[in-house]
Parts: sequence; C-alpha cells; structure tokens
Amino acid sequence: MQEQVSQPKELKRSMKSRHLFMMSIGGVIGTGLFLGSGYSISEAGPAGSITAYLFGGLVMYLVMVCLGELSVVMPVSGSFQAHAERFIGPATGFMIGWTYWLSWAIYVGLEFIAAGLLMARWFPDVPVWVWCTTFALILFGINALTVRSFAETEYWFSAVKVIAVLFFIVVGGAAIFGLIPIKGESAPFLSNFFSDGLFPTGFTGVFISMMTVVYAFMGSEIMGVAAGETENPEKNIPRAIRSIVIRILVFYVLATFVLSAIVPWKEAGVLESPFVTVFDMIGIPYAADIMNFVILTAILSVGNTGLFACTRMLFSLSQSGQAPRVFGKVNKRGVPMNALLVTLVFALLSLLTSVIAEETLFVVLLAISGVGGVVTWMAIAWAQYRFRKQYIADGGRLEDLKFKVPFFPLVPFLALIMCVGLVVFTAFDPTQRTSLYIGFGFVALCYVFYYFKFKRNKVDATVATVLTDEKPDKLVQ
Repeated sequence: MQEQVSQPKELKRSMKSRHLFMMSIGGVIGTGLFLGSGYSISEAGPAGSITAYLFGGLVMYLVMVCLGELSVVMPVSGSFQAHAERFIGPATGFMIGWTYWLSWAIYVGLEFIAAGLLMARWFPDVPVWVWCTTFALILFGINALTVRSFAETEYWFSAVKVIAVLFFIVVGGAAIFGLIPIKGESAPFLSNFFSDGLFPTGFTGVFISMMTVVYAFMGSEIMGVAAGETENPEKNIPRAIRSIVIRILVFYVLATFVLSAIVPWKEAGVLESPFVTVFDMIGIPYAADIMNFVILTAILSVGNTGLFACTRMLFSLSQSGQAPRVFGKVNKRGVPMNALLVTLVFALLSLLTSVIAEETLFVVLLAISGVGGVVTWMAIAWAQYRFRKQYIADGGRLEDLKFKVPFFPLVPFLALIMCVGLVVFTAFDPTQRTSLYIGFGFVALCYVFYYFKFKRNKVDATVATVLTDEKPDKLVQ
C-alpha cells in the first residue's frame, strides 16, 4: 500500500519541560534503588555504597553533559545513534542503534513478568501471564495514542517514585535521630556506620558495587532519545541536564545514607526490599503493600519508557537507512506504529526465552543488554569529542553553542576512562566476565554485519556507477 500524502513524515514536538524533567528523574529511579540498594550496601558497607553512588553519579553527569551539547545542536529522535553515525561513523551508529534497541526490548519483556509477579501478592489465584498480557496491552495503548499521552503517563509514574523516596528520606531521617521511634530499638544515630568500619569489605567491595550502581543509572540517556519530540530543546534539555547532580545527591545518596544508618549492612543484602524493612521498623501500617505499589509503578515506568526508547531508536535507524523503511513511517498522531508493534512482539518473545531457553539464549540476551548501556555511554562521550573538534575546525565559535561541555576535552576523556574502568572492574568479577565476552562479541558482530550488508553494497554500487559512467581512459588515470 502506498503512503498517503497527508501522512506526516516527522515526529511531533509535544513534550513540555516538566515531562522531560520528570522523565530524566524516572530514568534513574527504579528497581535499582528500591531493590538493588540493599545489595550495594551489603557488598561495600555504609560508606562504600555511598562512594559507589557518588562515582556512578559522576560518570552519569559527565556522559549527560556530553549528550546535552549534542542534543541541543542536533535534537533528533534516536539522539546518540544519529550522533554516533554522523560524528564517529555509520558503522558505529548502526552498532549503537541495534545494541541499544535490543537492550531495552529485553528489559521491557522482563518488566512485564516482574509486574505480574508483584500483582501475585494481591491476587495469588490469577496466573502471572494474565497480568503480563494486561500490562503489555496498557503500555502499548499509552504509546500508541500520542507522544503527549506517553509523556503525561511517565510524568505521573515518576511523580509516585519521587514522592515515595522523599517520604522515605524524611521519615527515615527523623527515625535515625530519635524524632520518630523505632519499634523495640533506640535511635541508631550513626552507629551502623562505625560498628565495623566505614569500608568493612575494603575497596574490592566498593568496585563490585560500582558495577551495580552504574548499571542502575543507565537509562538517564532516554532524555536524549526524547530530544526530537521536545518543545524548545535549546532551553529544556540543558535544564534537565543541570538537575542531574541534585537528583543523585537527593534520591540515591540520601536514601542510601538513611538505609545504612537504620539497617545493619550485613542484613541489607538478604532483604527483599530494605525500604519495606525500614517502614516496618518505624511502624508504618501496610508498609509492604505501599512499597509493592511503588515498585510496581517503577516497573511500569521502566516498561513505558523502554517501549518509547525502542520505538524511536528503530525510527532513527530507518531514517538513516540502517533498518527497513517501514519502521520510519508515522501515523497521523505522529507515532511510529510499525516500530512500536515490532518492539512489543520482540519484547514478548524475549520474555519467552526466560522459560524456553533460559540457559542459552536468555543468558546471551541479558549479557548483550548489560554491555549495551556502557557501550552507549562511551559512544556519547566520543561523539561529543569528535563533534567539538569538527565544529572548531569548520570555523565554529564556542559562544554560539547554546549548551557546551565545560573543561573540554577533559570531560569526554574522563567519561571514556571511567567507562573503560568499569569494564575492567567487571572483567575481574568471574560471575560477570562471561557477559563481557558475549556482549562485546555482539558489538563486533554488528560491525562485521554492517561491513558485509551495507559498506560492501555501497562499494559495489559505486564501482558499478563508475564503470557505467566513466570512460576507460579516465579509470586508468
């Protein structure tokens, strides 16, 4: 069927400043905080876990500043995929786009089953697959309406998470200093920080915890994916970037401080959710149900954002000719519906591998997903460096940039070094070493596929054109 003339070929800029701000907050507040914080504390101790979160926050800030400069200059859907293609090379853009799409599509599938398992607490007789299907249809409907419907839903999802964390920090902080009583115990003050030392597991525990923390922060780059559909990107993107440090200090560092002060670090890792434990200790009624609802909201938020990111990444790949053209078509509401449908189907299929091929294909998909985030961050930093060098070489003036990376080239180089360091730390952990082999193997496979599928085709086409159009004596010359 031919495309109708009236069909819009571009996405609509419908996201407002408040949507982008809350989306960037929601990108880093999820199960990594509500469930994974206990693991970080148990691995690194009280001060060690806070150090790990500060390290992760610094890496994220450096990468997001680089992304901010690129997104203001080139505010397109797909963001860093398009930036990598233009300023690093088409092969890298191809690799980043497909690796990132695959990473998020896998996570979307996992979020569906996680949401179903949480609902089993309230409805134990309803099969999990019923909830998986229900939530998949709901999130599909939200993304299929308009980008505004997605942004508005994500705004309220993020608001629930923000309110829950702020409430926890205020109530938990009061309990630390005895302003609110803890059942059967006296006010702990800072005794848990010094009972076994600030770094009870040494710096090895801090390094291991850093991996978990940085992976939890991956998702903040979603802000760049949304740049192509944001009103006034020159103003709203820098505003969202500048708020990153505040978010990290408030939501992660303060929450971890409260958890470490109330819950002994040796007990934190064995808890289903340390947040539930703290609420129970303070005596808040229905604490487990409250946190179950908050975590469910966080999971649906991740699924909602993941569908959006995957859809726009496929759209961007299609626009650059690195994916079928059908994924670049948008409907009258400005939604790439074909890209959305394919993403949802793949997410559900990847979910099935956790049951059918758990020891093989599912493990491979998870490994690729984990490596995809850090490779994306490295590409963002390198693309910014290449852009700035090209911009200056072409006679561009720094004062003309609406948002620019400070201390260039230190910031992109430091981001690259810290990301490489994260990979090195991971390599020293036997339990995660295999994921690096699989993940970077897939990255290499993307480059090989691009060469044989696209680059050689271009070379053959160029040679054919020359042989057809040019005279023999010119070819000899």
